[in-house]
Amino acid sequence: MRGGVAVRPARRRDLAAIVEIETAAFPRPWSSETFRNILHREESDLLVGVAGDAVIGYAVLVRATGEAELANLAVSPAHRGRGVGEAILQHATRTLVEHGVRRLYLAVRASNTGAIRLYERFGFRGIGVHRAYYRDPAEDACILSLDLSGPGESAS
Repeated sequence: MRGGVAVRPARRRDLAAIVEIETAAFPRPWSSETFRNILHREESDLLVGVAGDAVIGYAVLVRATGEAELANLAVSPAHRGRGVGEAILQHATRTLVEHGVRRLYLAVRASNTGAIRLYERFGFRGIGVHRAYYRDPAEDACILSLDLSGPGESAS
């Protein structure tokens, strides 16, 4: 499906689909209001993966000087395992590099082996564990990091 996914900045009219994906993906979903606020924050990027006119995945990026967090990445259940997450992640990293970001961090449930495999294939490396980070159900988070600096450079 990789070839059939376009990734672009989210628009207000995408919010209902984003919230639907969020609710299907996470036990403690973010509200529509949270996503609406993200749309208007200068230091945030809300990206959507689309097939035709349908939003089938999204990512939330939060930038700070030289660093960023992948705060959320989700794909609709019907489109998982088809390269949608990878397409969104590729676009997200290009967007971050354009903003001068040199290192990307994320937290992922320790039991989410599919997501961890995706991130590791993409070059993320484990840097720690945050004990009991998640609730409902309680679970540790694996903390991962990706170096976005160019060849021959070193991100600190």
